[in-house]
Amino acid sequence: MTRIPENDRNILEQAIYLPMVLTILNRDLQIVDKSPFKLKRPYLELIEETMKVIQGELAYVKKYMRVNKMKVERLQSDDAFTMYMFIYKGYEEHHNYFNPRLRNRVEDLMRHYLFRRFLETKSPLEKPESPRQA
Repeated sequence: MTRIPENDRNILEQAIYLPMVLTILNRDLQIVDKSPFKLKRPYLELIEETMKVIQGELAYVKKYMRVNKMKVERLQSDDAFTMYMFIYKGYEEHHNYFNPRLRNRVEDLMRHYLFRRFLETKSPLEKPESPRQA
């Protein structure tokens, strides 16, 4: 049984997922830059702007974690699972994540940041309180 509240666990998971999304987008940015697209600038700008948004959310996550005495570390991985250690206000928990689940979640986040976030309509008064939850 976990001692970590759901909201804080979601933040910890964002600290896992967002760097993965940035790594993939950075790799894709290099591939698009070297590709023979006739007009590659729009693709580069889309990826770069998406990376800026994600970096902003990751900065929020890291600040939240620092203020709330939370930490996540990757311990080990094999073909099927990756183990992370969550440190939450002095408590230590180990969580195993199925690698296909990690990949699918990162893919969902990429869809959100590259496409769906533009479709989500928000009223001008509504401000996000925290980054997209896992």
